[in-house]
Amino acid sequence: MWALVLALALPVAVQAQVQTTYNTYGYPGLIEMPSAHSRPDAELALNFSHFRNTTRTTLTFQVTPRLSGSLRYSALRDVRGNTPDAAVQEEIFDRSFSVHYRFLDETRRHPAFAIGLNDFLGTGIYQSEYVVASKTLHPRLRMTAGMGWGRLAGVGAFQNPLSYVFGSRLDTRPGRDGDQGGTLQAQNWFRGPAALFGGVEWQASDRWKLLAEYSSDAYPQEDGTAFNRKSPINIAAQYRLHPNAHVSLMYLYGSQVGVNLTLTLNPKSPPSGGSRDPAPPPVLTAPRVSGSTLDVQRNLAAGLQAQGLRLRALTVQGRTAHVSFGGTSRTRTAQDIGRTARVMTRTLPPEVEEFQITPAVSGLTPTRVTLRRADLVELEHDLDGAWASYTRARITAQEQAIAGNRATYPVWDTGITPYLQPALFDPDEPVRVDFGLQASAQVEATRGVILRGILRQPLVGNLDQSTRQSDSTLPRVRSDGALYDAEGSPAITELTAAYYYQPGTNLFGRFTGGYLEPMFGGLSAELLWFPLRSRFAFGAEVNYVRQRDFDQLFGFQDYSVATGHVSGYWQMQNGFHLQLDAGRYLAGDWGSTITLNREFKNGWRIGAFATFTNVSAAEFGEGSYDKGIIVTIPIDWLSGTPSRDDFTTILRPVQRDGGAQLDVAGRLYDTIRGLRGQDLQANWGRFWR
Repeated sequence: MWALVLALALPVAVQAQVQTTYNTYGYPGLIEMPSAHSRPDAELALNFSHFRNTTRTTLTFQVTPRLSGSLRYSALRDVRGNTPDAAVQEEIFDRSFSVHYRFLDETRRHPAFAIGLNDFLGTGIYQSEYVVASKTLHPRLRMTAGMGWGRLAGVGAFQNPLSYVFGSRLDTRPGRDGDQGGTLQAQNWFRGPAALFGGVEWQASDRWKLLAEYSSDAYPQEDGTAFNRKSPINIAAQYRLHPNAHVSLMYLYGSQVGVNLTLTLNPKSPPSGGSRDPAPPPVLTAPRVSGSTLDVQRNLAAGLQAQGLRLRALTVQGRTAHVSFGGTSRTRTAQDIGRTARVMTRTLPPEVEEFQITPAVSGLTPTRVTLRRADLVELEHDLDGAWASYTRARITAQEQAIAGNRATYPVWDTGITPYLQPALFDPDEPVRVDFGLQASAQVEATRGVILRGILRQPLVGNLDQSTRQSDSTLPRVRSDGALYDAEGSPAITELTAAYYYQPGTNLFGRFTGGYLEPMFGGLSAELLWFPLRSRFAFGAEVNYVRQRDFDQLFGFQDYSVATGHVSGYWQMQNGFHLQLDAGRYLAGDWGSTITLNREFKNGWRIGAFATFTNVSAAEFGEGSYDKGIIVTIPIDWLSGTPSRDDFTTILRPVQRDGGAQLDVAGRLYDTIRGLRGQDLQANWGRFWR
C-alpha cells in the first residue's frame, strides 16, 4: 500500500500523459497485474501474450467508459490440474472471462479505483478478484497498488481484511462447485486470504514506456513444471508501433522472457477515414422539367441510380409526389431520404410542392416521410439544417406495402466475393479459419417475393482438420459442426424463397422455405409488431425443419424438429439493445435466450448472450449452458462505400447442442428497424450528407 499512501500525500494537479495499456491477461493493467484506469470508450482490443509454456489470446471490449469485459483463450503446457494433488498435464486449453470496472475517477486529491473479477465463468485456473488504485504523480509517472484474492493472493498472503467487517466466514475460500465450467462461482468472490501487489509506469516518450511491478501471483500450477518462478518482480519495456498497436518485451519472475502484443480498433473511427459516397446533388430551386410522365420517371430513376439508390414507384397527384425507393444500408436511411429529396427537386416539376418518400426493403415499406420542397430550399445550407429538417418532416406509418411499378421488377443482385469463416476459441485449437469464394444471387421477382442462394467453395484453411468428436447425449444439432466443415466443399449454405408482407399498421410478416442455413432446411414463418416510434417490438416465429446432410447439398438426414420463439426487443438508451427470446430450440429443449448489445450509429454491434433451457449442466456438457460474444462489423464501415452486407461472428467458449437456435436470414426486426422511428431519428444527422 506504499504507492497509495504516497499518492494521497501528493495532491498535485497534473495532466496525465501515461498511456493506459493492456497486461498479459488482456485487460487494463501493468505487466501481469491490473491497474485502475480504463481504455477509450468502445475500444475493441485483441491481445496476444507468450512466455515459457504459457500463451494467452484475449478479446477485450470497453463496454462503457468505466466497464470492460474480456474473453480469454489460454494454451498451457506442463501444468498441474486445478486441484492441489492433480497430476501434471501435457497441455490444457482454458477459456475464461474477466470484467474490470473503474468505480472512482482520479482527481488531484485521490487516485482512480477499480474492481475486477477474473475467470468467474471458467474452470477456475485464473480465478481471482481484486481492488486496485492508480495515481498519476507526474505527467509521465503513475503508481499502482492493489489487493487481490484467489490466484492474486499467492505471495505474501494475510488474513482477509473483509472478515473483520463481514465475519470470519470470509477467511475461507470454498473452492469450485462442479467441473464443467460456465457457472458463476460467487461463493468464492473476495473470500480467503488476500495479498498486495503494485507497480510503477514511466512514460519515457510518446512511444516508449517502462514498467515494473510486484506480482502477488505464485503461479501454483506452473511453478516447478512449466517454469521456475524465482522472484515476484516483473519488468517490461513497451513500444507503441502505431496508435492502434503496442508491443512489450518482458522479463518475468526472475527467469522468463516474454512478449505482449496488443492490436486495437474503435467502432467510432472507420479505417476508411469516412464515407466514400458520391457527392450529393444540390437542391434545385427552379428546375426546368419537360417531357412526358415516363420521361420524368426515367430522369428520377437515373438521378437515384447515381446515388446508389433504386426507384421502386412514382406517383404524382396534383401538388404531391410519392416516391418509393430501395436504399443502401440500415444506418444510411436518413441520408438516402435526403438524397432522394434532392433528386426530386431536380427532376419533378416546380408545381410539385410536397414530397412523400417511402424507403423500401425486402418489399416492405413501413415508414413514410413527408417533406416540403420549400423547406429543402431553405435549409440546404442552414447550420442546423439536419435537426430543423427533422422537426419539419412528417414521419408516419405506412399501412400497406407499396406494390411498385412493374418496370422495376425483377430486381437482381449477384456477385462473387471472397469469404472468411473463422472459428475462434475452439477447445482444441485457438484459431481455425477457412478462406474461399462465395457466389451469391438474389432476385426480388415481384414486391416482397425474394429468391436467394449462396454457394461456397473453401480454398484454404483448417476448419476441416478438427478431430473433435461429439459426445453429446442430446440430438447433435450443432456439435457435429466439424463434419459439415469437412464435407461441405462446395456447400450450398442457403437456398430459399421468401415472401414479406404487411398485414396491418405496425404489423409485418414473413414466410421462408428452403435450405435455411448450412445445417437445417424447412419452413419458417414470422410475425412482428413494431410501432413506429416505440422503443419496443414483439415478434413470434415458428419453424419446422429437418437436418441437412453433411455435404450441404440437397440431401437430408432423419432428424426433424418443430422449433420457434416469441421475442421481445428493447432499444435502450446510450446505444444499448436488449433482446429476449423464449421458446423451443433445435434439440427439442425449452428455455430462453437473453442478448445485450451495444450498437453504434454506423452499424457496429458488440454484445453478449446466454441461453438457459431445461437441459441440465450435466446433459449440456462442457460449458454448462450456451453463451458467447457477438461481433457485427458493417462492410461499409470498412470500405466507406454503401452496402447492406455485414460480417458477423459468434465467439463461443464451446459449441454444444443445448440452446441452439435456427439461423434464418432476413428476420423481420433487423430488416425493418432502420426504417422505423427510433433508428431513423438516431441517424437523421446524415440527412444532408
